[in-house]
Amino acid sequence: MAIRRIPRSFFERPADEVAPGLLGAILVSTVGRTETRGRIVEVEAYLGENDPASHGYRLRRHAGNEALYGDPGDWYVYLSYGIHWCANLVCGQRGRGSAVLIRALEPIHGVPAMRRRRRNVVDRLLCNGPGKLCQALGITRALDGQPMARSRVVLQLPSEPAGAARISAGVRIGISKAADWPLRFTVTGSPWLSRP
Repeated sequence: MAIRRIPRSFFERPADEVAPGLLGAILVSTVGRTETRGRIVEVEAYLGENDPASHGYRLRRHAGNEALYGDPGDWYVYLSYGIHWCANLVCGQRGRGSAVLIRALEPIHGVPAMRRRRRNVVDRLLCNGPGKLCQALGITRALDGQPMARSRVVLQLPSEPAGAARISAGVRIGISKAADWPLRFTVTGSPWLSRP
């Protein structure tokens, strides 16, 4: 399948516009000199200063979320519950704290390496959550703040992204504030989702 790298300009829009456009994109990691790839099947948009569930709510800044205020297309990687890394891409205008969280992938290349990193779980559980996919692709805080296009983890668009008929929208997972906002986007019917 023909693929092309996603340009920075793609991310210069609100996160809720960027998010569904990432479905079907290929996440390519060359961390640890091992290439792994997965097709994005689930994402969540976080809208920044006016989104109570966002790390950028009210533009609060601290050392741990500084990358969230970077340029569109930069990585923002944070530690969830003190255990799992979660990978996001900054969206919109610099300094607004908006991003898209990558929630689940369909593994498509480098599956043996993913299995090793994930301690030999069954393939359906390799990348079906934001912490799981980071572990499978070797993503850590080292990626935080890096421009995606020049990092060891890049996004490529397939020649035919997921069409609107194949995209479902629903509420975000694992949050207590703005929990009813329909900002989780999935490839309809994918068996690789974190949650149906």
